[in-house]
Amino acid sequence: MAIPLSPLTAHHSVAIIGAGLSGLACGEVLASSGATISLFDKARGPGGRMSSKRRPNATLDLGAQAFSVRNADFQRAVDRWLAAGCVAPWPTRTYQASSSGWQAHNDGQIRYTGAPRMSAVTRYLAETLDALPNTTLTCATPIASLKRIPTGWQLVDANGTTHGPFDYVVISAPPPQAQALLAPWDAELAAACQARKQRACWAGWAIFEQPLPPIPGVDHDWQMARVTHPALRLVSRSHTKPGRENQPESISLLAQLDWSEAQLEQSPEHVAEQLLTALKSILPASVQLPALIESGAHRWRYAQSAASCETAYLYSQELCSQEGLALCGDGFGDGFADSRVEGAWLSGHRLGEKLVGGSD
Repeated sequence: MAIPLSPLTAHHSVAIIGAGLSGLACGEVLASSGATISLFDKARGPGGRMSSKRRPNATLDLGAQAFSVRNADFQRAVDRWLAAGCVAPWPTRTYQASSSGWQAHNDGQIRYTGAPRMSAVTRYLAETLDALPNTTLTCATPIASLKRIPTGWQLVDANGTTHGPFDYVVISAPPPQAQALLAPWDAELAAACQARKQRACWAGWAIFEQPLPPIPGVDHDWQMARVTHPALRLVSRSHTKPGRENQPESISLLAQLDWSEAQLEQSPEHVAEQLLTALKSILPASVQLPALIESGAHRWRYAQSAASCETAYLYSQELCSQEGLALCGDGFGDGFADSRVEGAWLSGHRLGEKLVGGSD
């Protein structure tokens, strides 16, 4: 929206709903202006779809597995993360797999993952922000509604507790969740959220007693395989990721979106079983899966947008003359197939720059 903005300054207060990568990236820029920043997340910790599942035997990433870099601003952020030790290059040994066979796949693109887990990136950003005197992070606090009062915006959580008032509210939650918050206050932003249709995705996981047997013609330490199968689209060997070398054979199994939506209301146990069956179907008959320690699945109801979007962020027309509402997240921006991490960061970062800089 090409509407003039007044720059956000140190006397402003901003609430950010959602402490995933986009919300944290926005908070990082806004905190540099000196404004008072309050981040809220419904989960026990920051991360969103960069969260990791920790089990007694292993840690598994159930959302983003790796990400690439195409944008120069994002590259500078990744360079900082590399220096901090919270990301590392991975994977370097990838395959295309189907019941017809396995072929090595290298597109020449460098990819990265969190170290020692994907959530290390968002933890690093959150801890950096939380250490600032003008920034707070509140987790395990679902925001149920917004309330407009003469002194600004209040956030009402699921327990009925109010937070604020705030001059600005940035919502980085998935569009369907953002729409529920916005509908009473801004019809245009709510309609934009409704237009951002979201796809669901199941993510399975399994931990084995022994390593997977060798696959003929495939590196014994292969790290990731993109799969052609009606149910399964990606296999990621979590124990090959940086910092996880001492955990047992542990894999993440990302499902196809169409299949996920057809199985949306199935139990996690059923989904995990079906995804393991799919994995077996792309292995040679001579390769048998080892005995399981445990397995499971996680449902991402809002995993990704159904189509690209030309706008990286949105904000209310109220921002022209007074404080208002803004949206960011990987539900916006056109992104690339395996770069939703980059898209999420860019959305939050660019919104933060817009709010701090005011008019272009």
